[in-house]
Parts: sequence; C-alpha cells; structure tokens
Amino acid sequence: MSILKTETAKSASVRFARRMSNVRVSAVREILKVTERPEIISFAGGLPAPELFPVREIARAHAQVFDEDGPAALQYSTTEGWRPLREWIAARMRKRGIAADADRVLITTGSQQGIDLAGKVFLEPGDRIVVENPCYVAALQAFSAYEATPIPVDSDDDGMRMDQIEKALTRDPKLIYIVSEFSNPKGITLSAERRSRLIDLSLRYGVPILEDNPYGELRYAGVAPEPLAALDRNGLVIHIVTFSKTLSPGMRIGWLLASEEIFKEVVTAKQAADLHTSTVEQRAAARMLQEFDYDGHVAHLCLVYGERCKTMRDAIERHFPSETRWTKPDGGLFLWVELPKTVNADEVYAESLREQVAFVPGASFFAGEQRTNFMRLNFSNQTPERIEEGIKRIAGVLKRRMK
Repeated sequence: MSILKTETAKSASVRFARRMSNVRVSAVREILKVTERPEIISFAGGLPAPELFPVREIARAHAQVFDEDGPAALQYSTTEGWRPLREWIAARMRKRGIAADADRVLITTGSQQGIDLAGKVFLEPGDRIVVENPCYVAALQAFSAYEATPIPVDSDDDGMRMDQIEKALTRDPKLIYIVSEFSNPKGITLSAERRSRLIDLSLRYGVPILEDNPYGELRYAGVAPEPLAALDRNGLVIHIVTFSKTLSPGMRIGWLLASEEIFKEVVTAKQAADLHTSTVEQRAAARMLQEFDYDGHVAHLCLVYGERCKTMRDAIERHFPSETRWTKPDGGLFLWVELPKTVNADEVYAESLREQVAFVPGASFFAGEQRTNFMRLNFSNQTPERIEEGIKRIAGVLKRRMK
C-alpha cells in the first residue's frame, strides 16, 4: 500500500530513530515564524541588525572570487577549510592570547556545527555533559540528539558557579559546555578568577571544555578576560567562534580550534556530515578580509549595539515593575529578565503578542526543571525608538498581570 494514501498509513510506515524523541523543537525558531511580520516589534531572535551587514563588500568579494578563480571556487575542497582563511583566523585568535595555528583550525558551517561535531565525537547514549543553567537552546538540542544527559549548573553575575561544577565533575561527565562571554540567554560573562578555577578543575578531572564564544567581539564596556583557550596548557579546551554575529549569519562560516588529538576526530566527523563548508563562501570571506577594515567594522557594531543595549536597560529601569530583575551585560545581544514567581512568561508572551511585541519565554533554556518566570530579550535587531516602545508595551502587560 502506498504511504501517500492516508495520513494514518504514512505515520504507520515511518519509524524514526529513538533519539529524536529526546530532541525538543526550538522555541526560538518557532517564535521567529510568528514575528516575521514588520508590524511586530521583535526582541525574540538573536539576530544581528541587517542594516549593518557589509553587503557591498561581501558582494564585491564574491565577484572577485568568481572573476579570478571561479572554477576552483565552485569545486570540492578540503574538509579542514580554505587555507588562507584558516591562517587569517589563527592570527586573529593569537591577538587574544590563544596559541593558535592554521593546522588546528577547522572551518565549520556556522558555530552550531562545531557544537554538533563535538557532541558527535564525545557523547554516547547515557553520557553526561555539564551545562550552564539556563543554557543555549540549540546546544541542548545538539546534545540531546546524542542521547546525553545534561548536568545543569547554576550561574550568577560572575558566570557558572564553581562549587556546583566541582560537584558535577564527580559524576564523570564527558564534557563541560559554556558560552564564556555574554552568554545566551543571560548575557553574563565568566569572571577571570572563575576561568582559572575552571581550567584547574578540567585538568584535575580530565574533562574537556567546549568553549562557545560567538559574541566575544561584541564588547561595549569593560575589559575582556582571557578566553579559556588562552589559559589552556593541556589541550583540553575546544574553542568555537563564528562570523555570524559580525559579518553575516547567512554566510554560515564558523570555526573550531582544538588540540591535534581532538582536531583529527572532529575533522573525520565533519567529513561524514557535509564533506566541507561552502568553498565559495570561504574564499569570499578570505578575499574580503584581505582589504576590509574588520576591526573598524566591529567597532561600529559595538557602538550601535552598545547604544541599543543601553536603551533597553534604561527603558526596563523606567517602565518594568520594581519586582522584576534583569542582567546588565557589557556586550553580546541579550538581556535576561526574572519576573516574580507568580508570573508566567508564556502567558505574558501571548498577551504581548496581541500588543504586537515579541520575546522568548525563558522556560525552554533550562536544562533541568523548567522555570516559567523568565524571559530573554534581544536588543540588536531593533532601533532605539522601537526598543523603547516595545519595552513599554511589555511593561503594560506585566503591570496588568501582576495586579
């Protein structure tokens, strides 16, 4: 019988892998479908501002690649990535104190693939992984696809709590996953003191650290701490970065740096996944970066996003009920708001959407028991005027519900 005859027949004929039952649909991606209408003031996605993309420079770089080396750009390439781009990246990381060389840089399809590849080479069904709680949703998705069990560790303004990490490490986890600067969703940064402590614990228990750092370039205030990868002397830190927040998420170019031992395994895993990242995009990025003022571009992003961050913080201070609490990040793309325990953020979201403003309720970011009185707000993709108006609308909903 054809599986196209009826819905019943179709579902009865398909047997999915058991592991997919553990993978939750991303609340963020689902909400973005709702917020595509231009009249919606959306604080939902972690979207960079499209008006700040270097469109002309990216287009010119693509044209130059096709004019100068078109057939090679359209051909298969090595899994590790286009060598000139890897050399530029290694030099960039060395500026942050990381002992990087191009031979240990793997170009990935966005930093998300780096997370997935690390999960693929380290995690087996039933393995444990230490994660910050709340945690980046898509990382939780990736780890659950390999049937790993997260060990949630709470955080405060200085990042993950070291006392809880040390306790978690006694449970024999395979990995520690952390967004080290301006975390998603909270926007907090692991302090310098805790970084040193985390490196010591990683070495003592022999557990690698997966350091996800997509927002590190976007610092608006304060002094950047050394990356965990810069403190690592034993090859236990896997460092993941991306161009998605600085050049363009549509290019899908990220990278992973690891010790030689780990690097070989990850390269093999990528061969099985997609052979290599887009040759055209890699060559265009490398060509562009030869002439493009990347530092000046990043500085401009920080100026604009810093203003938007301040606008959102000031608007929350003025308009939100006094019972709410929120993080005060020095960079990144997000604020994290804690509501009174009696207020359900999912209900606030539904009512706010009727006021044509959106955000992401915080429950889906929790690795353990979901907590419903949190929300994540993104400030990078709206103008200061729309940020002010959107916060006022959410504040109105909060005040009505808290009465």
